[in-house]
Amino acid sequence: MPTPHNILTTVLPQLRLAAAYAQQIQAGIVAQPDKDHLPENFFATALTDADLSIQTFVEVVLLGQFPKLRFYGEEFEKTYNTKYFSGIELGPPGEYLVTLDPIDGTRFYLDGHPSYQIILTVLGWETFEAVLAVSPAYDRYYYTLKGEGTFIGQLHDDLDACEPLSINQPEPTILLGWDMEALRDKLSDRYSVVSVQEDYRSDRLIPTVNNILTGDLCGVVLARGKFIDGAALATLAQGMGYRISDHDGSALPPLHACKNYQWPGLIMAASDEVYQDLLTALKAV
Repeated sequence: MPTPHNILTTVLPQLRLAAAYAQQIQAGIVAQPDKDHLPENFFATALTDADLSIQTFVEVVLLGQFPKLRFYGEEFEKTYNTKYFSGIELGPPGEYLVTLDPIDGTRFYLDGHPSYQIILTVLGWETFEAVLAVSPAYDRYYYTLKGEGTFIGQLHDDLDACEPLSINQPEPTILLGWDMEALRDKLSDRYSVVSVQEDYRSDRLIPTVNNILTGDLCGVVLARGKFIDGAALATLAQGMGYRISDHDGSALPPLHACKNYQWPGLIMAASDEVYQDLLTALKAV
């Protein structure tokens, strides 16, 4: 059985290529002339092209190098390769499930914004063993291995060349995920609050969850934490010292106890003060 570090080092060179591909495809989508007269399904089709192509690319690498791995990709129902993996569910203790979100931040991606990522994780029976998140438009990536902290590097850097990620004074901005907009009134007296549901416009860039890793956010509240994206980013934040929990302040459950590949409601906070403010707001609504 490969180690999580071995899996990351194997897929990283391929994810560099996938990042370049995602950039090229995005440019082609955004550059389409006379968008008002394009077929309604153009953007959905273009996104599927990017999602499926990246996922297939990663699947080929994993099957070629680690044929006994379990693998769950966001497009598992459409790809040709799902049937060749050992499974798409968490395995017994001692086995790993690799997950992939080939384009995280789909709406941002289709509207031409740079805030999208390719996220790969290695899941154990209990918890995340590794997370790797590539930001193609910013030519950088983040990774963590369980118990070793979170690191940042340029796309051309190998894992061992990356630097520990530490943010001392994040901006006093809170991001509210979908269905969390009711918290705005409870937090706006102390923070700048961004609600994805209320504030996103195709012509205006707003923070996304990955901005917890750049210092642009001091807190995030999500209605749920999917293993392939929100929970993965929370694990990266935890690796640099941030607090994470469910909505009532309880420790997040072991992965094998979860359903639908997700944690329940998720909090990420840069400090105890921010964390308590988020808990208080959640209790109030």
